[in-house]
Amino acid sequence: MNPAKRREIFLRLQAVNPHPTTELEYSTPFELLVAVMLSAQATDVSVNAATRHLFPVANTPEKILALGEEKLREYIQRIGLYKTKAKHVMQTCRLLVEKHGGAVPQTREELEALPGVGRKTANVILNTAFGQPTIAVDTHIFRLANRIGLAPGKDVLEVEKKLLKFVPEEFLHDAHHWLILHGRYVCQARKPKCGACIIYDLCEYKKKEV
Repeated sequence: MNPAKRREIFLRLQAVNPHPTTELEYSTPFELLVAVMLSAQATDVSVNAATRHLFPVANTPEKILALGEEKLREYIQRIGLYKTKAKHVMQTCRLLVEKHGGAVPQTREELEALPGVGRKTANVILNTAFGQPTIAVDTHIFRLANRIGLAPGKDVLEVEKKLLKFVPEEFLHDAHHWLILHGRYVCQARKPKCGACIIYDLCEYKKKEV
């Protein structure tokens, strides 16, 4: 895919959604961190349903530590892998208090040192909470980047690196949200909604189908 096509893709995505953001509900970097940690192999809908009850009670590392792991489990028990996630959230809260004064760090290295925080989660925090031009490649973005020919790669890291290289700089801040939303609602895994796709004429997927 040539640079002109890539630019046009993001111009169109921007035109229909000028200010994209995550569908996870949060009001602070810490709330976003917890929500993203809970969202692994879970839907944003289920995470939001849990955090709507959790955050009014405990929305800082100190408050969650005071809540305790057993009580935290009760708030998130409808989310997949909730026991492991509760353990990681508690460990992360402890480290945030002990090493970062209760604040969410703003570097990849420090974020990835937190239990239950991998590269994808770190990228979400850096981009959404702190405005850094990173792209967190989840299953939707990985599929989309390969399917439409935007940034083909054999694994998520390769796709991430290609996206950071190929996406025009002016769109880097919002590219993550545009791509994930397009993959979630239009370019779906089993039955992509090509008839409703605003970038269909720029997509290389249809060429493979002919």
